[in-house]
Amino acid sequence: MISSLPSIVSRLRLKQLRLLIALEEQGSLHRAAEHVAISQPGATKALHEIETTFGASLFTRTSQGLEANDLGRCVIRYARLIHSDLAHLREEMIGILRGHGGRLSVGIIMGAVPLLMRALTRLREKQPELSVEIIEDTSARLLSLIDQGRLDLAICRTSVSRRPDAYDCLSLHEEKLALVAHPQHPLAGAERLELHEVAPYRWAIYPANMPMRLLLEREFSQAGLEFPRYPLETASTFTLLSLLQEDPQLVALMPHDVAAFSEGFGMIRRLPLTLRSRSEPYGVLSRRGSALSAPAQLLVDELQREPRID
Repeated sequence: MISSLPSIVSRLRLKQLRLLIALEEQGSLHRAAEHVAISQPGATKALHEIETTFGASLFTRTSQGLEANDLGRCVIRYARLIHSDLAHLREEMIGILRGHGGRLSVGIIMGAVPLLMRALTRLREKQPELSVEIIEDTSARLLSLIDQGRLDLAICRTSVSRRPDAYDCLSLHEEKLALVAHPQHPLAGAERLELHEVAPYRWAIYPANMPMRLLLEREFSQAGLEFPRYPLETASTFTLLSLLQEDPQLVALMPHDVAAFSEGFGMIRRLPLTLRSRSEPYGVLSRRGSALSAPAQLLVDELQREPRID
């Protein structure tokens, strides 16, 4: 039986986590012990203490040495996360002491990427020593990362959450959408299009229950059309652009700013389809009641210089 959280917290030591990481990297207990500067008997004792702390065996003993089992690989993965978080903590503390720099983690949905890039460019001109981690994903996954404390800010939507009141919305921004395709798509030269003209083509769409997908479903329903069968589903900007590059028959809905940027490089072509529905605005979000770090507040200030909904 896995030990309780209070038991693990009270007994686990950081040096033990270093040993676990070294075991995976070095491939043997002897080399791992050397790597963390302890004796082999000391490493054997430490590993026994680790397994006792978690209440489970983490390694299989074989003739070749120690091999992490499923639980062991899980623990090692989290040991790496804890080690990484400590490195980020130290980096942020140094930035605070120096009065500049520091570290910032930001989550972003596809449509807000150009907005964030403009704001970050201005911010890094003022704070060149600022280290920034950017994670692009769906709103649901980004909100989960905020809940876990792994993001300072997320630029996404709260409507996908069961607890939208768990977040502070620092500003709201409009999102316009565009229908896009390969530059050589059969409809690329059209002056005006209706949805029924585009519907028969192959589609790449956002995953189910995401705002952009819901909007597209609403468009098809209002037009009395059947929703595309067998679409390609992705929330990745790069994957979507790659799909459009490879298939001249494919069409997709994309945030206007991303579409304009990509079209400027000749990667896609915007198609002249006017959507009846308006896209739901996205917000700059943080955990409700949590104080923003200095770098996060500076980024919010830059984001608030962009056109928004108050």
